[in-house]
Order: sequence, then C-alpha cells, then structure tokens
Amino acid sequence: MKIGLFTWPLGDLPFEKVLRFASKMGCEAVEIATDTGRETHIKLDKILSGGSSEYKRLVNNYGLEISALSCHIDSQLVGGPYDEQTDRIFKGVPEEKIRYGVERVKKTIEAAALLDVTTINGFMGCVNFSWIYPWPGGPQLWNSAYSKIVERWSPLLDLCKSQGVKFAHEPFPQQQAFSVETAKELLKAFNMRKELGFNLDPANLLWFLVDPVVFVEEFGDRIYSVHGKDAEITDRYLKYTGILPLGNKQNPQRGFRFRAVGWGQIDWKKLITALLIVNYDGVISIEHEDPWLDRIDGCLKAFNFLKQIIPERVQLE
Repeated sequence: MKIGLFTWPLGDLPFEKVLRFASKMGCEAVEIATDTGRETHIKLDKILSGGSSEYKRLVNNYGLEISALSCHIDSQLVGGPYDEQTDRIFKGVPEEKIRYGVERVKKTIEAAALLDVTTINGFMGCVNFSWIYPWPGGPQLWNSAYSKIVERWSPLLDLCKSQGVKFAHEPFPQQQAFSVETAKELLKAFNMRKELGFNLDPANLLWFLVDPVVFVEEFGDRIYSVHGKDAEITDRYLKYTGILPLGNKQNPQRGFRFRAVGWGQIDWKKLITALLIVNYDGVISIEHEDPWLDRIDGCLKAFNFLKQIIPERVQLE
C-alpha cells in the first residue's frame, strides 16, 4: 500500500511545486483533478493532442506515479441534478448539462488511458437526492432513478472497458450511492460490471454514520481507490445541527466536520487492516479538507500519521 497526494486542494500552486512537495514529503503517487475550474495541474486537450509522454515524464522525474485522475465535479452532471445547484459547473438546460458532463468524463477516460492510469475517480450524480425520503416522493422514485443513472453512465463504462480504465464512484451526499445499502443497489443496477467500483473516502461514509470498515468488507474487490481524509462527529453540536449542519465548513458549531487523517474519529488501523485483508494494494491519496489546519501542515501531518501505521516489508541484513 502506498501513500499519495490528491493535488486539487493545492490547485492554486504551480504543478511542479506541488510535485516537489509531494516527493519531498515521501509520497509515491499523485491524484490529479481534471474538472472545469481545476485544470491547473493538467490540461486534458493537451494530453489528448500528443502531450501525454511529456506529462508522464514530468511526474516521473519527481519519483511519482499518477494513481488516478479525478473528475468529481464534471461527472456530477451525468447523473444530475440539473437545476441551479449545478449551474456553478455548467449553466444550461438539463440536456446541455448532461452533454457537457459526458464529454468531460470521456476526455478524462481517454487521457487516463494515454497516461497509463487505470482508475478515474468521480461522482455519478443523483437525479433528486430528496427521493430517498419516504415523503412526498417515496422509495419508488428513488428506485427508478437507478435506471436513469444506468442509462446515462453505461456508454461511459463501455468506453472505460475499451480503454482499460475503471471508474471509481465516491459515495457522498447528493449521490445515488452514499452508503453500503445504496452502493449494493448501484452495482446490481449495472449488473455487477467490473468497470464500476468505488473510491473509498471514509470521512464521507462517517458523515452518514456508515462504518468504512464494513464498506471495505462488503466491497473488497471493488475498492479501486482510497482517499486519506478523516472526520469527526461532535456530540455537543450533533444534538443541535444533526449530521447535516447549515453554514460554512469553518463554523465550529457543527455536528460534523472533515479533519486531517489522524485528527478525526476514523479508526485507521482497523481500516487499513480491512484493506489488507481484501488485498488492496493501491494508494491512499491524502485529501486535505480540514478547516482548522493549514493545508501544507495538514498534508504533512496526514502523511506522517499514515507512514507510521501502514505495514511495510522489512528485510533483515
């Protein structure tokens, strides 16, 4: 198992500066965002028009590999929603938003293949997240949404198959799969096709009180990528805000908040043990979203914490 860095929280910094930081920290890989507004570290059109070799060389020069490409923002448009919530990604009628999301995911898949990257991470979207509630729509609407997700994503998974790439959906609020239960239904809807798996972000699962260890035990061979992010549920404020607090992430009076790895409530030793049991041998990609720690210091603290507990093979002289 390797430690990597998801570079998007450092997206305002020059790419080589981030690569140098990741390398000096001791990381072995980087995950790179391709989304609209986040293309500061990669230009998809440049990769697709012959720039892949030069780009790979740049990353390799720092002793790093590319663990995954991320298209979390643009991929949301494939499944929805299509109201003003997603206007910040692309403004248009639903058909235009779908078309834009599909094209961006296609480019990411094709770029991944050219870069010898076998996984892209992202969101599959959700037509209407409120349909999960029994009133007023009812479960039948939520169940019908799976067929819409399948219809829109199947051609993209076909492209993944032809390019030797897998799509790792990240369970998260406002997604068709956000828990063990809904993830099972998602795989069933796609007839268990192997091009679809999961990007495990344990903090997102804790948000909905789902145990990430149980998620790994359920979907071991479908864990294609892992994010290194922690979270905490604050008992005092949970009674006031619940797990869906209003306001910005820096409001201290929240029942839930993201933290740097080792600063939250994820039991990382148990989680890594579960990953070892299912033979996950990929990357844990540090994603800094802690509002209380400096992003550089937070990444360093996360790396040092993981480095201490990830098992290594040791040879005696």
